[in-house]
Formats: sequence, structure tokens, C-alpha cells
Amino acid sequence: MVTPVNPPPLDRTSPPQRTDAWCQSAAGLSEGVRVRVLRAVHGDQRAAAELLPRLTERQLTGVDPLPTDPAELAPALLREHRAEIRALPDDTRLLLLLAAADQYPVSTDAFLRAVVAARLDTRCLDAAEAAGIAHAGAGGVAFRDAWTRIAAYETGTPADRRDVHRLLARVLRGEGETPSRSWHRGAGALGPSGRLAAELSAAAGTAADTGRLSVARTLAERAAALCSDPAERHRLTARAAAYAWRSGDGDRARRLASTAADDALNGVLALRAGNTTEAFDALLIGAGSAAPPASDRGASPLAAPASAASCAVTPSASRTVPPADLRVVPPAVSRAVPPAVSRAVPPAVSRAVPPAVSRAVPPADPRVVTSAVPHAVPPAVPRTAPPAIPRTTPAVSRTAPPADPRTASPAMPGALTSVTPSTITPPTPATHLLARATEAAIYTGDLRRLREAARVAGRLGVEAPGTLGGLVAAFDGRYADARDLLKSAAGRCGPGGDPTVLIHAAIAALLLGDHTRAITATVRAAASARARGTPVTVPQAMEFRAYADFWTGRPRAGEAAATDALWQAHATGQDNGACHLQAALAMFAALTGDADVCRERAATARSYALARGLSLPAALAQWALAFLDLSSGRFAAAAARLRALAGFGPGHGHRAIRHLATPHYVEAAVRTGDTRVARVAHADYERWAGTVLSPDDLALSARCRALLAPGEDAVDHYRTALDLHSRGTRDFERARTELLFGSALRRLRRRTEARDRLHSALEAFDSFGAPHCATPARTELRALGTPAAPPRTAPDSPTTTLTAQQLLVARMAADGATNREIAVRLALSPRTIDHHLRGVFTRLGIRSRIELVRLLAESDEPESG
Repeated sequence: MVTPVNPPPLDRTSPPQRTDAWCQSAAGLSEGVRVRVLRAVHGDQRAAAELLPRLTERQLTGVDPLPTDPAELAPALLREHRAEIRALPDDTRLLLLLAAADQYPVSTDAFLRAVVAARLDTRCLDAAEAAGIAHAGAGGVAFRDAWTRIAAYETGTPADRRDVHRLLARVLRGEGETPSRSWHRGAGALGPSGRLAAELSAAAGTAADTGRLSVARTLAERAAALCSDPAERHRLTARAAAYAWRSGDGDRARRLASTAADDALNGVLALRAGNTTEAFDALLIGAGSAAPPASDRGASPLAAPASAASCAVTPSASRTVPPADLRVVPPAVSRAVPPAVSRAVPPAVSRAVPPAVSRAVPPADPRVVTSAVPHAVPPAVPRTAPPAIPRTTPAVSRTAPPADPRTASPAMPGALTSVTPSTITPPTPATHLLARATEAAIYTGDLRRLREAARVAGRLGVEAPGTLGGLVAAFDGRYADARDLLKSAAGRCGPGGDPTVLIHAAIAALLLGDHTRAITATVRAAASARARGTPVTVPQAMEFRAYADFWTGRPRAGEAAATDALWQAHATGQDNGACHLQAALAMFAALTGDADVCRERAATARSYALARGLSLPAALAQWALAFLDLSSGRFAAAAARLRALAGFGPGHGHRAIRHLATPHYVEAAVRTGDTRVARVAHADYERWAGTVLSPDDLALSARCRALLAPGEDAVDHYRTALDLHSRGTRDFERARTELLFGSALRRLRRRTEARDRLHSALEAFDSFGAPHCATPARTELRALGTPAAPPRTAPDSPTTTLTAQQLLVARMAADGATNREIAVRLALSPRTIDHHLRGVFTRLGIRSRIELVRLLAESDEPESG
């Protein structure tokens, strides 16, 4: 298969990177804007430094989308590259134009076939290689960098560009190459054409069905440009915006959406990058519009379960449009054929072209080109399966037999049978949008909005998502109904399912306390999203994976996944998702006792959340700070923070988080002597635990009873809690229960058992990398007169004690990067990097970077050996 390759810049010819200018300019930007700027300029820091002064205040703060046109991003850099290319011979420029058109903005893998068809001499590329601009390879032409490729394309005249596009369209005849051929036909058009617009629209649907959403966006956008009907152009623009969003191009999606007044589209974008209260309203309006049986033409581009817009022309329609007659080599190409090449294909080309192609192209007849090499892209998703829609969660259909919760072991919710994707009826556009509205209500924490969404579902006759019904039932106090609905939703986590169905399965599993199932569902959701070409869904899946990792006490794995997802959220323009992940990282920092990072992450999350009505991340950040206080012995501060979770209003309290944090609140309240409030809080938690029958929830409820019980009465409750913990997954909370039990036993003068419990808790906290939680255990052991092993200050290997992000920062520092350079690479502030390095030095017991280099080198030796 012919695949154009774009290797790293050629070291001997690449101009120096202006890292200093970029580092200085980016210092005051938020993490999200820094990541998006670098993504927009293809990672070129020279272009990034040029772009920043051109941005408006609203763009610099992330409110407005960034430019997407290369001429607006870095015009000076583009002029510099154009001047280099104009200095080359005409024949060389033409070959570079052909190669660039084959790669930008859609990669079509047709360069070598076009060279054979036009009988071009690739020896002309020697001049480009000598200038360090590009070089020829077995897969085509490799440009120095993305900006050089763009300049090579834009240096050509409009007529020459049309000619090379027509040539490329002529040679693209293989099975599965319809979208690529249609793109080149559309790019080679002189002006508006209804026939070409229809062909491009159908090709966009075909590309979307096979997971090539970036290609689908380009095709739909070009179709809109060629369409003369205003209403159809509006619809095609909305489709292009939907495809752009799903492919992870948030800035382009928002720019396109600004010209397409579509409630569903605007609701989805606001859900992930705007005000969630406004998102909820827009999504409900969109659901109402999508609910009545209507033709595909009237459906919303984001709500449609087919190919981002059910109004898209079917793929088969594109085959009924006869292609233009392109048998004649375009004039610009024919002019460039050297006389010496008129009788034979150059050896360099004949060696690079697959044998099947070279045999199918007789040298004497350049008009005949047979594409014998298959270039079809294998579909990531079967054509019968609906592609993932951007943030439009499919509801769980009751036509699929739900898992019967009565057949599962009461103590083990994980025994639920997963429902495979093949048993789930594809959701309607309205259920997609209602599911997104449910997410908006969860993020705002506004109970009234959940009920409103449920009423709208009933009024429209649309089956509501299981998470929506379950949450409404739970908030109404109907715990048995909530359990059944949530278990039905959680059971839909089979492999290969729709990513958004899997995400809702994870949400339901988390509420049920089934963390193993939640992790399984989120991992499968992320994998399914990648396979379907919808990276925009991955960060949301990892948000809920992070919560499961927190509750099961896996800070290293959780922090690594959340850090990666944070970058993805920023890169895809999902600032609201990034806020959730900032709160999750604050939670992990609270687990490991990194107070500075916890406070900084929590402050960042809360300041953003409160401005946009995001109650969930604000509450999670508050919980992280409360847990840090609780585990550090500041019980009054912890109790005050946890009481604030009962606050009302978007961006403040959150009933679900307040419920999940109840065991910590009971502990803090008991330690401060406020047992009356603690008993009231525990009563509702115990009722939920007794209904759901999750081992972890039952264990924590028993621990609360132990804390509230006097003297000897607490012992049996602690034993019950530990027995239930052994059947659950929250190992970190089990260690906390053992610590509390050991402390109670010491006060009851049961010294032997107290030592056993405290030693067990100490070992667990050390293994979790939570030194601040291990300190109370050591204090209790000293009170028993039992020496405890001192905390490790110089471990055998840094990888055994550093968090994932600390290890990444440490390796960069050891490689000689400054704090500012590390901050730019990781899209963090220099202050955060300073916090991480101070944490690294403390944990490793070192004082300088020289010692850090030595320690990391020593730890890597066994691995390399």
C-alpha cells in the first residue's frame, strides 16, 4: 500500500526553533490555550510565537475559537516557506504541488500513480532535496514539516491546483477510494456545482461510516462551498461542524457552528466547552425537534445516529454521479513532462510503483491508468453500526433485555450480565440528545433539571437513558427503583459497543459502587471511540475512569491516565472536560499527600467550574481538599468543606458527591464531636447501601456505625466492615478502616490486635504512595511502644515512589530541560513544575539535579540490561 510519510524535520536543513520566544509568550496563557495553539500550528513553536500577538483577548482566554486558516495562523512563516519553494525549478515545484495536493488537507495516497499516469520525472525532486525542503521515498514525497507542505500547495496557481486535483481524481479508481476521488473532483471544480456538492455529501457519509471523520469534515465543508442552495449549504455546514467536533478539531467545529444555528450542535459544544446550564436548554430543544418522525433531511446533524447527519446523501448516491472526463492529462502537468521522459517511465518511479500498477500502465499510453492496488481503508466500525456522535449519548433501549438484578449475587454487583452491543437497538436522535442533557444535569448538579429532562422524555414518548431515570429515582428517595434502572444501564458495557452507551454504563456502575465494572466500561468506551475515529469521546471516558481509580486507591495509574486525558481534552477544545480532570488530579494529589499540587489543581478547577455552572468538578475539588485535611488530621477544616457540598446552586454543592463523601464527613464530624449531624448523614447513606448491596458501600456504612458507637460496641462493626471490604475493591478505604480500627483497639488496650491492624494499614499506605496517611499509623504504633519502619526517603528505584507525572517531570529535568521548557511541553504552569520537582527531591531524598541524573541513570541500568 502506498502511504505518504512525513518524517521529523531534516536536522541539517531545518531552521532553528524559536523556543525562547514561544516560552516567554506562552507563560501567561492557560494550559488549554497553550495546547490548542501548538496543535493549531502543527507543533511548530515559531508559528506559535507568531500567532500569539495576532489573537484577540477572547481567543487568548479560550472564549473564542482560534483561527484555522494557515494564512491567519502564521503568515510570515508561510511567506518564508513560499519564497524557498519559488526559488526551485518549475518542474520541481509542480511535483511538490502534486505531492502536497495528495497529502493536504486530505491524504489520498495517489502520488505515485499520478506520476506514472502523467509520466513525470521524479528526478526533478533532487533540487528540493538539495534545498532541504523535501525528499522522495518509497511512499511518495516527505516534506520537511507541515508548514512546508502547506506552502508547497499554496504556492501553486489556482489553475495548477485544479489540474493536479483532476489528475489525482483520475487515478483514484480503487475500491473504497470514493471519498478521496470525490475530494479531488470537488477541489478541481471551477465554481458552484449541485452535482459535485451531492457527490461530496455522499462521500462525506461514506468516510464517516469508516471512521475517517477528518476526511468527512473536509468533504462536507467543500460540499457546502460548492452548494448554491442556502438551506442545503447551511445543513452541510452543520454536518461539517459535527464531523469536525467528533474528529477532535474543536476550534474548527466552533467556527463552523457559528454560521449554523443548530440547537443540538450548540448544545453539544456548550456541554463540553461552555455554560452547561445553557447546554441543557439547547439539548432539550434539540431533542424536541428530533423526536417527531421526520425525513432524514430535517434531522439534526449531531442527533442523527447514522453518519453525523441523517440528512446526508447515502454513499450509494455518490456512485450514480458520473465523474467528469479526466482522461486527458491536465495542461499544467503535460507542460512539465520533459522530452526525455516521453518514451519511458523514469527508473526511480518504476521501482517505487507496485508491480501491479506498473504493469497496468502502458508507458506508451498515458491516458490509461488502472488502480490495481487496493487503497480502501478497512472500516473501523461495521457499516450497519451507527458511528459515535459527538457527545450525544445513546440511551439504553428497553427493547434489549435488561440484565435482571435479581439473578446477580446481592453482594457482588459485578455479577451482572453484560448486554452485548448486538442486543441493543440503535437509539434515536432524541434519545442521543436526552442522554447529553442528562450529562449536563449531572455536571450542574441541579435536581430540577434532571426531573425536567425526564418529563420531556415522557412528553415526547422517548425512552429516557437508564442513568437519567436512575438518578431521578435516587434523588426522589426511590432507591429500589434507582438500583434497578442503574443496574440495567450498567449492564450495557459489552466490548465493541457505542462509546457513549459505555460511558453511561460507567456512570451507573460508579453510582452502584461497582468500580471494576466502571473501569471496564470506561476502558472499552475509550477503545471504541478510538476505533471509530472519535477522539473527542476519549477524555470523557477517562474522566470517569479517574474517579474509579481514586475510589479504588490507585493514584499512580489514575494520575497517569488523567494527565494524558487532560492533554487530550485541551487539544480537542473540551475545556469543561479539562476542568473535571483537573479536579480528578487534585483528588490524586490528595491521596498521595502532595498538598501544593492538590491545592493548585483544586483552585484551577473551582475557579473555572464556578464561572460555568459546573457543580460536579467544583464539588470533587472541594472533596479533594477535604480529604487532604482529613488525612492530615485537620478534622474541623475537613468537616467544614464537606458540609459545603450540601450547598445549592450550579457550581456549588452536588448531592451525588455529598452522598459519596458521607463516610469521610461522618469521620470528620465524629472527630469534632458533632455526632448528631453525623448520624443524620449516615442514615441516608445506610439506606442506599442496604438497597444497592455493594460490598464497598456496606463496608463504609459499617465503619460509620463503628465511629458512632461507644467503646466496645464499635469492635463488631469494624470487624463487619473489614469482612465486607475483603469482597470489595476500595483497598484504600480498607486501609483507612484498619487504621481507625487499630486506633480504637489501642484505646481499648487490645494491644496485640491493634499492632496487627496498624501494621497492615501502614504497609497499605506505603504501597499506595500516601506518606501523609502512613504518618498517623506510625504515631499509633509509637504509642503502643512498637517501632515502625521509617518512611522511605531514598528508594531503590525512583519509579517505585514517584507519581506518573513526577517521574515524567524528573526525566525531563534530568535531560537538561528548564522548568519553563518542561511547562511548555506538558502544558502546565512553571509553578506547577516547580511543585512537582520539589516533590521529586523530597521523595528521593536529594537536593540537586546532578543527584537526580545519577539516580535516574542507576534506576534505568537494570531495565536496559
